[in-house]
Amino acid sequence: MTISSWSQTGKITGKVTLGNTENAFGAAVQIKGTKIYVVVDADGQFEIKGLAYGSYKLETSSMEAKPKMIDVVVNRPTQQINIDLEKVTDAKTLKEVKIERKSFKKDIIEKGFAVNVIETQEAAKRNLQTNDLLDRSGGVRIRQNGGLGSAVTYNINGMSGNAIRIFIDGVPIQTYGASFSLNSIPPALIERIEVFKGVVPAYLADDSLGGAINVVLKKGAKNSLNASVSYGSFNTVQSNINASYRHKNGFTIKANAFQNYSDNDYEVWGRFVYNIAPNGRYEYIRAKRFESMYRSFGGRLEAGFTNVDWADNFSISYNGSQDYNQIQHGQYMTKPYKGRFSEAAANVISLNYNKKDFLIKNLDFSAVSVYSHRNDVINDTVKWNYNWNGEKALGLYGTPILTNTGAQQGAPTINHMKSDIFNTRAGLTYNITENQRVMVNVMTYILDRNDLDEMLPEITRNFIVTRDLAKTVSSFSYEISAFKSRLRANPFVKNYSMKTEQTTPTVLTENGQSVVKENVLSKRINYTGYGFAGSYALFRDVMFMFSAEKAIRLPNENEIFGSPGENIISNPNLGPEQSNNFNAGFRFGPYNLNNHKITVSGNGFWRNTKGKIVRQISDRLNEAIQASPFVNLGEAQSVGFETSLQYSYNNRFFAGMNLSKFNSLYKDKYDSNGNILVHYNKQLPNEPYFTINGNLQYNFRNVIQSKSELNLYYYCGYVAPFYTSWLEVDRTTAQFPQDLGLSYVFPNKQFTVSFDARNILDEQVYDNFAAQKPGRAFYLKVNYNLNKF
Repeated sequence: MTISSWSQTGKITGKVTLGNTENAFGAAVQIKGTKIYVVVDADGQFEIKGLAYGSYKLETSSMEAKPKMIDVVVNRPTQQINIDLEKVTDAKTLKEVKIERKSFKKDIIEKGFAVNVIETQEAAKRNLQTNDLLDRSGGVRIRQNGGLGSAVTYNINGMSGNAIRIFIDGVPIQTYGASFSLNSIPPALIERIEVFKGVVPAYLADDSLGGAINVVLKKGAKNSLNASVSYGSFNTVQSNINASYRHKNGFTIKANAFQNYSDNDYEVWGRFVYNIAPNGRYEYIRAKRFESMYRSFGGRLEAGFTNVDWADNFSISYNGSQDYNQIQHGQYMTKPYKGRFSEAAANVISLNYNKKDFLIKNLDFSAVSVYSHRNDVINDTVKWNYNWNGEKALGLYGTPILTNTGAQQGAPTINHMKSDIFNTRAGLTYNITENQRVMVNVMTYILDRNDLDEMLPEITRNFIVTRDLAKTVSSFSYEISAFKSRLRANPFVKNYSMKTEQTTPTVLTENGQSVVKENVLSKRINYTGYGFAGSYALFRDVMFMFSAEKAIRLPNENEIFGSPGENIISNPNLGPEQSNNFNAGFRFGPYNLNNHKITVSGNGFWRNTKGKIVRQISDRLNEAIQASPFVNLGEAQSVGFETSLQYSYNNRFFAGMNLSKFNSLYKDKYDSNGNILVHYNKQLPNEPYFTINGNLQYNFRNVIQSKSELNLYYYCGYVAPFYTSWLEVDRTTAQFPQDLGLSYVFPNKQFTVSFDARNILDEQVYDNFAAQKPGRAFYLKVNYNLNKF
């Protein structure tokens, strides 16, 4: 016996006009008695999908016309109608309409997570990098080993390095390779940046321990074109172009490209910058970096359909990028390099699909699958020592000094790393009621990496060195809002599993002959974590938030397998780290008093970590270590707070300040059985524990030209002294860089010209292990924007 059943549905499409001549852009078309409504587009078109066959009353309203009600019968797949509204000529007949919509920023904050949401619209007009925006955000510190393109690590509330996971639209950034990173992606291509601290929501299913940064690229489906170019100090040139087009049938195509170049030849000075005379005497100098050039370019092409019957979004995209990076020094600035450089290229194909009411009503589905092929090369074959003048270092008798190993760092190498990565993330959300929903997310990350070093002896060079990693993170969460959405809660659970395997050649002597044996190391890891985030709105503008998580962080491929380009030595025995994270915070505002607007927020945090993964730090003063592995410490603890103040007057004057203060202590060292060997309770070195950021902006209108805008900017940052090694005599000085800037928006709003002066007092600024960053610099940028074509 066979039983068949089906439900017939159709859609209503049409055009709304004013007086048969003018498109009724912005008019609302609603099915009376329901919450189903759409807004008429610029061509006067509208579409209401998923309607069961039957009779409906269609109510059309507009600020420029009288309301109109018509009857419609849906008895076919597509019902076409045209609606003509009577335009209102008497302004007195119009009533005020107030429309409120909760922004993503406000919505995610109200869920109880400790989060910053950084918007990029203003920054895209200026010569600011994505990492600059993050560095100015409360509780976030960007650690960079030099200028544009140098290695970057991130510190959020005392948790740093790979404990902070970076995503591009929810996809782990390592999928895209070194050439497509936050160093190279311009703010103009970014919609917003989400910075989660300590507790990470389940929809970003990954093994982040201390927080996550999710960069959301622009998704706009309107016709638009944006392009910019900037030039500045150290021969720095950056440009990008971004375009999108959507046909009325839903077909959408987007394209963007970027380019970055800098000589990075800024001046360096201080205790690491000295030349050694032939007689052994140290000569401290102020010198320009001489071989530190960075170049990158890339592009992205995406095509698909948006807002069609079978998908809210379906797209296939290709992302290609390349970079070239000269490496000036190692982990410390103890000596300059010449002839050491890295190259990277990545080709990435991705498929993205999401649909509301997938298969059944109230079930939403989203999935993104990415395949990436990466090529990374590190080249180091120059055998001479050099001084900070870029000249060969000379010995006592005037002869050039050879390095101990035959290269700038370690043994000579031309090492090729080829990686194939498959990453997929899928999620289901079921809306039980308007105030309750459950979510399931699964993320799978598979890496297959092969290494080949052309400088190795022939007996081992032809041996295929493989590095395999497979990781799966699953999450389940439940969201509920109650008491008219004043109380919101979000408990969740996550499971983490990983398998690694690597084969390396070992040369042995048997019967007087050298033979190569395969050495295989494999490891499996499986853990479960859980957490909670919640908030309570005491009043409309007063909110308290709390979040907690037992978080697990699995070591990534570079920490386990090593990365010569970043001076990282492999450590196959590296284990995971676990942390109990807690946040408790508040948010007051925004309060509006006449033309004044103010928002105050704060957050206290506690992190207790076991097996903390850190870069190995020498306990000997000024030891010239150029490369080191990641290792597991025993127990570490970070306790602190952050606060933020935002103020504006008449939407023309803006002021902001954020402060972060914490201690990051190394508590205990354990043996392999978990027993305490040594109790330290010492501050972890290389961790800036007290930072302040401040900014001012004023907007002048109708300057030089009517309807133009002139914006003036001021920014300052303070970093308190911190230790760079376990020895407390190895300490940095306080840093207080200051920036000035201006931007001029022409009356047509299409052209913007901006000028930025960075570090105007030429302060000595530095990050990881006191590696110095650029001093005073100037940049000019031109931005063009076209939204209608």
